[in-house]
Amino acid sequence: MKTLLRTRLITTLLLIGMGSPVFTAEPIDKGQRVFSAGHSFHMFMPKMLAELTKAARIPDHQQAGLSSIGGSYVYQHWNVPDEKNTLKTALRAGQVDVLTLSPIYLPDDGIENFATLGFEHRPDIRVTIQEFWLPFDVFDVNYKKKKPEIVDRNARTVAELRSINEPYYKSMDDHVRTLNQKFGKSVVFVVPVGQASLALRAKIIAGEAPGLKQQNDLFTDAIGHATPPLQWLTAYCHFAVIYRHSPEGLPCPDALSQRPDGEALNRLLQKLAWDAVKAHPLSGLR
Repeated sequence: MKTLLRTRLITTLLLIGMGSPVFTAEPIDKGQRVFSAGHSFHMFMPKMLAELTKAARIPDHQQAGLSSIGGSYVYQHWNVPDEKNTLKTALRAGQVDVLTLSPIYLPDDGIENFATLGFEHRPDIRVTIQEFWLPFDVFDVNYKKKKPEIVDRNARTVAELRSINEPYYKSMDDHVRTLNQKFGKSVVFVVPVGQASLALRAKIIAGEAPGLKQQNDLFTDAIGHATPPLQWLTAYCHFAVIYRHSPEGLPCPDALSQRPDGEALNRLLQKLAWDAVKAHPLSGLR
């Protein structure tokens, strides 16, 4: 036993010395009670997550509830009257292990309100923030007031995508760090869906995404509603953050297996999701 512990310590020190990320969080093998609140870029995920936990043989995963409001900020879910607010009820009863939220842009005091309520009644709750792909492919916090001009997603370069998305990522990451400082521990975590989707678009641009010929293959409309490949990429990211397991090797879902290159595409989606979660410092893996 002492030899094993000594070996692990030496390995960890070597990884730190080489600048490699060290993953200290243990995988979670017990089913979590998950409540999800969000909009159409998020609410397809819970059903997929349940399918993934079943495939991964993680017992007792439960969807504790859903709060779905189209195009919503988190504060809109907070403002649902208490007598109808099933999310507040579940949090006050301590019946939520993981709360998944999908804010659009900041400011959004609903994030802190829900995290605070959950933390008060269950100190080990985890609140996840889905960082997503940008509506209309632009970082415009006023997009609801004035619809942006239609963007040719297929013309985007990787450099352009990074330049457009990084200020958004930073704003969300900074907010999560601020909240965790207030709590005195890590309560809020990031699900880096946006980063994974950017990596997938880079693969499409390079001609390395099986069955995906153009970036628009990921979207159904101008605002950016997701097609199945982007939906499953999203679900894999959430699975990886919530359960701290790699999704690599899980069976190909029906929506992808029906495609000519579905198996190969599924392997790529799983790898990109796991790579994004491993790389993000706020995902909870390190």
